[in-house]
Amino acid sequence: MGGDNRPHTLERLRAGKLTGIKRLDLSCGLVEFPPEIFDLADSLEVLNLTGNLLSSLPADLSRLKNLRVLFCSENQFTELPACIGQCSQLQIVGFKANQIQHVPAAALPPLLRWLILTDNRIETLPDALGDCSALQKLMLAGNQLQQLPASLARCTQLELLRISANRLTALPDWLLALPALAWLAYAGNPLPTHHAETPIRQIAWSHLQVQQQLGEGASGVIQQALWQAPERQEACVAIKLYKGSITSDGSPLNEMAACIAAGAHPNLIAVEGQIAEHPHGQVGLVMQLIAPSHGNLAGPPSLESCTRDVYSAETAFSLGTALRLARGIASVAEHLHACRLSHGDLYGHNILWNSNGDCLLGDFGAASFYPTENPEQSGLLERIEVRAFGILLGELIERCEPIEIAEWRELHVRCIQPDVLARPSFVEVSRVLTAFETPDT
Repeated sequence: MGGDNRPHTLERLRAGKLTGIKRLDLSCGLVEFPPEIFDLADSLEVLNLTGNLLSSLPADLSRLKNLRVLFCSENQFTELPACIGQCSQLQIVGFKANQIQHVPAAALPPLLRWLILTDNRIETLPDALGDCSALQKLMLAGNQLQQLPASLARCTQLELLRISANRLTALPDWLLALPALAWLAYAGNPLPTHHAETPIRQIAWSHLQVQQQLGEGASGVIQQALWQAPERQEACVAIKLYKGSITSDGSPLNEMAACIAAGAHPNLIAVEGQIAEHPHGQVGLVMQLIAPSHGNLAGPPSLESCTRDVYSAETAFSLGTALRLARGIASVAEHLHACRLSHGDLYGHNILWNSNGDCLLGDFGAASFYPTENPEQSGLLERIEVRAFGILLGELIERCEPIEIAEWRELHVRCIQPDVLARPSFVEVSRVLTAFETPDT
């Protein structure tokens, strides 16, 4: 027999119909925490109260002894509740899009791996954050932070950090030396960067005949369109209209600027132009339409994997295909860093590929331009992204046919080593990959 897939409701909870469940999703205008949730204490592991009107949680929340994941985004909290720090098994905490101004040290649970405080009003963070030794993922975009606590230097497991759209005037050196950091986004802060306006063709909205929707992400909607301009042959294209609100990565407008500045490369989705004269003033881009033969290399990280992509069980590569993928991504990463631009989200789920190993790197939502105040940081920023590439290379190796490829594994180890400046540059990575030989190349 299949499981009960009916939506969770307050009525069903109060009637005892949800006994034994491991995950509870309640979004029904709650203004108070329903005490009946405690009746689920023996089984409940994931509690999702996103999209309510809550401003507090019960002081004895720790009675939910098996709680591992707590989501309270899109509510009315002004402070991260101290009671969550007493939840001994809690690893993932999400309070995106509230009105949080204060984060007390007592609110940090001992096993914290993933903290989401995107789109709040936080000005400072407690030094105790540095005591969260298991912290892997920290999402702080869209706040009012002027600095990060230096104690974060002790978070040696931190792999992904989102600090875009804050009030930071510099990137601290200790941050860029974190041994596990691989995915960093910091655009939209008042720190001087190498970003300069890039000339781009303006395409009138009236020249675009919008067709079906192709996808929707946090930063915007992608649709297919027919581009009909008097001076050129009509063409099928993709258009992306940006939403303009803060995402977990940062500002969609920064994403658009990075897409434009990235320029042309065989492993980038080509930008044809910027949309002009939209009737509602929306901003957007006209881009190359990708063939249906391309698909996402992987799925995004899950609650369990935290910072690692989720691959289909059937995903497998020949050595030749894996090598073509690795060379393509290394090449485009080399190109971006030559443009003084860090992608910030170099992951399999942001790569489109086909069975030949042709690939395109997309999603510039976490992209950031190099800062100009401290030129020495450029090499560190590149090698943070080299670690992300090294993790991707390891994922390709794991899914290759079982042939000994020691030189691949050696490159993988060099890319992910904890000493940031000891990692190779993308120029060297590309050179090493070019020298590799496989039975089917």
